[in-house]
Amino acid sequence: MDEDQLSMFDIECAILNGEIIERQRDSERTEWKYLIRGLSIDGQGVVVVAKMSPNDKMVIITVFKDE
Repeated sequence: MDEDQLSMFDIECAILNGEIIERQRDSERTEWKYLIRGLSIDGQGVVVVAKMSPNDKMVIITVFKDE
């Protein structure tokens, strides 16, 4: 986030207006992770990599600008 100068508001906006573009299964943990592509507050493309925790909370793994 820091390297791409993204804030939590940018990430939240990208998740809320974005769509899941890919679902990947972790071979070691057998968990699913999701790539969500959306737009930041100022309209930049952002990709969020996230998964669901055992207690149904979203865990953000990483984020980056979609160039």
